[in-house]
Amino acid sequence: MSQMNKRTLLGLTAAAALTALVGCGKKEEPAAAPAAAAPSAPAAAAAAAPEPLKVAWVYIGPASDAGWTHAHDEGRRAVEAEFGDKVKTTIVEKVPESADAERVLRDLAAQGNKLIFTTSFGYMEPTIKVAQEFPDVKFEHATGYKLAPNVGVYDHRIYEDAYMSGVIAGAMTKTDTLGFVGTFPIPEVLRNINAFTRGAQSVNPKVKTKVVWVNSWFDPPKEAEAAQSLINAGADVLLQNTDSTAVIQTAEKNGKFAFGWDSDMSEVAPKAQLASNLLHWGPFYKKAVKEVLDGTWKSDREVLGYKDDANDLVKINDAVPADIKKKIDEIKQGYKDGSFGPFNGPVVDNTGKERLAAGATPDQAWLDKVDFYVKGVEGKVPSGK
Repeated sequence: MSQMNKRTLLGLTAAAALTALVGCGKKEEPAAAPAAAAPSAPAAAAAAAPEPLKVAWVYIGPASDAGWTHAHDEGRRAVEAEFGDKVKTTIVEKVPESADAERVLRDLAAQGNKLIFTTSFGYMEPTIKVAQEFPDVKFEHATGYKLAPNVGVYDHRIYEDAYMSGVIAGAMTKTDTLGFVGTFPIPEVLRNINAFTRGAQSVNPKVKTKVVWVNSWFDPPKEAEAAQSLINAGADVLLQNTDSTAVIQTAEKNGKFAFGWDSDMSEVAPKAQLASNLLHWGPFYKKAVKEVLDGTWKSDREVLGYKDDANDLVKINDAVPADIKKKIDEIKQGYKDGSFGPFNGPVVDNTGKERLAAGATPDQAWLDKVDFYVKGVEGKVPSGK
């Protein structure tokens, strides 16, 4: 999932809420007789047991945000379940993308964590800087693009889900107007806006998408205000790239439709939710931890999607027509076998300029540089925050 700071949370102070899973070892058993010089076998095994691998996660928001950070923390718990007392995990929540991030990373490395996951784009520079100071520590940075000998990058293709959400939205809208609450105008977010719109237009060419930017990843009041303004402007189906449940809850209060983002949000808005876009970080986190444990880890960039069981669209509303549900199943299969992609050409922007030719398939370099709205999205992409 860009060259602008991501997941910037202005006004938040860094909180160091640490949680740890502490491994258990067998207690040393007493010798059978005072004359015995050697410890018993269980005691010797306990004494020889290796120390657990210390693994840390740095979060941009609270683990309870029900969105982005919640999804990462579910992945952390999957690591605990997989490796048990072979690992000891720590989290630090609500860390701003600033000097605070450097401080937190340096502190975690000094505490003996040998693998550190930094889960927001704006942590890229702090990660690279601190990694140089601790060459024996492995770092994995989410949604970035800079590698180093001890820094890897992992990213996601949640725009695959955004496209399918658009297919559903295009079928369900009565006003032919969709709304999108955006965070920052970076390629990751623009891909989601564009995929959502392209999916909707595949079943309803009349659809247009309105965008409101909130310049924050987790600010429920601003998210709710943006959602309400989109509804007031005629949008009756909403999607967001923000981390709270505010948008879908606003849709519920107004009798409109929306989607869960990064996790299942059906419980907070059972009538409004048309489906939820999920991210599954567990498979990647388990893979990275295993590689550090067995000494095979290497710096790389991995972009994860349906082929990797890294995302999914779930809890489709009963109100969605059967033919649309069937289409969603077909798209999912296309993602898995590589026969379909949300940005297979032609791709035309909202000024009429061709951005990708008919029949062309975008490579990762093209996806990394998306800086435009596709046909159907109203307005201009902001030049900055």
